[in-house]
Amino acid sequence: MNQATFANRVLEWYEHSGRKTLPWQQQKTPYRVWISEIMLQQTQVATVIPYYQRFMARFPDVIALADAPVDEVLHHWTGLGYYARARNLHQAAQRIRDEHGGLFPERIEEVTALPGIGRSTAGAILSFSLGQPHAILDGNVKRVLTRWLAQPGWPGQKAVENQLWELAIRLTPRQGVQEYNQAMMDIGATVCTRSKPKCELCPVQADCQGRLEGTPTRYPEGKPKKSTPVRSGLFLMLKQGERVLLEKRPPQGIWGGLYCFPQFDTEAQLKARLRELGQDPDRVQEQAGFRHTFSHFHLDIRPFLLEVETHQPPALMEGDTTLWYNLRQPEEVGLAAATQRLLAYPELAS
Repeated sequence: MNQATFANRVLEWYEHSGRKTLPWQQQKTPYRVWISEIMLQQTQVATVIPYYQRFMARFPDVIALADAPVDEVLHHWTGLGYYARARNLHQAAQRIRDEHGGLFPERIEEVTALPGIGRSTAGAILSFSLGQPHAILDGNVKRVLTRWLAQPGWPGQKAVENQLWELAIRLTPRQGVQEYNQAMMDIGATVCTRSKPKCELCPVQADCQGRLEGTPTRYPEGKPKKSTPVRSGLFLMLKQGERVLLEKRPPQGIWGGLYCFPQFDTEAQLKARLRELGQDPDRVQEQAGFRHTFSHFHLDIRPFLLEVETHQPPALMEGDTTLWYNLRQPEEVGLAAATQRLLAYPELAS
């Protein structure tokens, strides 16, 4: 394994094969790169591009993001998933506004102190936007390095991750760091892919230990598997004319800060709520359900529909957490993916 020539081989590959025209690669600033790096966490480039463009058009700088209502930020994030990323973006923007005079910090210790920014993301922001010589270790880079090393163990284990960080720091050049870090991401995303790596196109194939073993896809080793639990949730779709009742979830937890149909654990709880609202629980009708999968459990969604007479004023206490959502003229609020799917039910359109 030739560590001395590793960076040069990667940089040569970037010259003819690296990605150079992505939206966040133009007019680079720490803010623009930051938004892209957060969006790209666990989300593919092709999916991110239109979201990024709309997000930047609405929130062109830190102050615009910090001053915006969090509901509007979540609305522009709807569909990207992992909504904690959007909440952290908003909180970090407010910190930058209040503690850094609206200027994105340029010291890595200050960047990692912001909500939602870890060591690798901070290194990417500062290396891409300012050329600072920081190593990165996102999922793509981990895959390239574990295969090149034939590194045993799950990279989520601290000892394995520490070894990868040490190697990443040694390999990262001080000159050309922007191109090198982008190339490592690109190689992982387009060449050293999870299931069908294109080893013949890889600039470090000659001394890649995983390839030489003949089993590159053995690396990185996966997290020890556990059975995925299944939960059930009952969702009340209360409809009055062209409006449906949604509730804002608490800031933390599943779908934090997003609007969802009221959720219950049992039919008894759902019907008790209907009685509180002055509705006849015997009129509610269960609709076709579906399974929604999170990273650590499955949720079997059981929707229940009750249409309220339009002339009958619903006995609802409308507060900060309750919204009569207009199906014809939707409000700009953050919606959970499962909520979007339920809103598309033809029973609500009738």
